[in-house]
Order: sequence, then C-alpha cells, then structure tokens
Amino acid sequence: MMDSEQIEVKNNPEKNRFEVILGDQIAMVQYMIAGKNIVFTHTEVPPEFEGKGIAGKMARVALDFAKDEGYRVQALCPFIAAYVRRHPEYQTITWGY
Repeated sequence: MMDSEQIEVKNNPEKNRFEVILGDQIAMVQYMIAGKNIVFTHTEVPPEFEGKGIAGKMARVALDFAKDEGYRVQALCPFIAAYVRRHPEYQTITWGY
C-alpha cells in the first residue's frame, strides 16, 4: 500500500492535467479552463496502481488548486463528481456534481 502523503501530484498546465509519475506510467486528472471555470473531464490511474489512494490524492490537489485560484468547478468526470459528493468542503465551488 502506498502512503498517499508520499504521492507527489504536479499540475502540468501545458498538458491541462494534474499528474503523478509512476515509474514509466502516469496517473492523471485532465481539465479544461474557460475563464474562471475549470472543468475536470477525466481521471485515469494505471490498473496496477488502482486502489492505492492515488486518484483521491489527485482529486484533492486539483480541487484545492481550483479553490485557491477562485475557479468554479464543473465535475464532468464521474470520479471527481463522486469525490465532491463525499467532501462537502468543495461543494460551494462545484456545480453539476
């Protein structure tokens, strides 16, 4: 089991995604920014790394980024939408979850 605190999530604005480098693979949360809105479109974790808290850590970092930058969040990605439903602290900045 990985320690989620040891997982380093980086924002890669050139590729419009938050990412975790896992050896030669990448876990990611993809997004689009339009004005003051950020739309989370897709979350992907390589199958062998599923269930280790990586997607949850990426969701938290991505949503904290949105909150800190003053974005309104649209959670098109089912994983991000479910994360927001479980974490009310993000519901004030999120629509369509």
